[in-house]
Amino acid sequence: MLATVTGTVLALGGGGFSQSDDGTSAIDDHLLDLTGKGTPKVCFVPTASGDDAGYARRFSEAFAGRAEASVLSLFCREPWGYADPQVLLEQDVVYVGGGSTANLLVVWRRHGLPGILAEAAANGTVLAGISAGMNCWFESSSTDSFGPLAPLDDGLGFLPGSACPHYLGEADRRNAYLGWVAAGTLPDGYAVDEHAALRFVDGVPVEAVSERPDRPVLRVERDGDGAREVPLDVRRLAGA
Repeated sequence: MLATVTGTVLALGGGGFSQSDDGTSAIDDHLLDLTGKGTPKVCFVPTASGDDAGYARRFSEAFAGRAEASVLSLFCREPWGYADPQVLLEQDVVYVGGGSTANLLVVWRRHGLPGILAEAAANGTVLAGISAGMNCWFESSSTDSFGPLAPLDDGLGFLPGSACPHYLGEADRRNAYLGWVAAGTLPDGYAVDEHAALRFVDGVPVEAVSERPDRPVLRVERDGDGAREVPLDVRRLAGA
């Protein structure tokens, strides 16, 4: 597990191009704006879905014309084949897709991605991800990688504490996460609903945003024998 990284991480609880009927997303627009580039280089890393071709295609279509979009396939899928993960050091954004957090972590460690991503972030690359792509940056998280929801305690540790995506969007996410934090099974952390995101700079949360109304982002802390939710101020993105 690595220490908290220097740089910017945008953690999406859900939403973005993958939950949009037409591929448009105010959160994805915001992500591109964070780079300060007119046509940023954005690499999609769909490891958690086993490099699902349809998922990667939706990404490419959503970012065509406004970014230099590419896909890193660690499963050697066609049409991309295998590329040296060092290409992530050349990106303005690394966008991590959803799927199995547990599988993502195993594959990434085998291919040396944790160190590469930490270096990229320190050099100014924005790290972003949805669902499993949110979970992976934290020390621990709530995951359905094993079927039923379960706590996972061996994340990358780029961000401190625990994470729970899809907080209200999926049944049982909230109750399970509150129970694990209350019991000390997971440390205090952050819960992010679908169509919302939380931006960190150098491991510190600096802004919560949403692309739909009433999508909460919360700090969840152990409180005696229970857990308390501390709502964060959420900014509704322009055009959302």
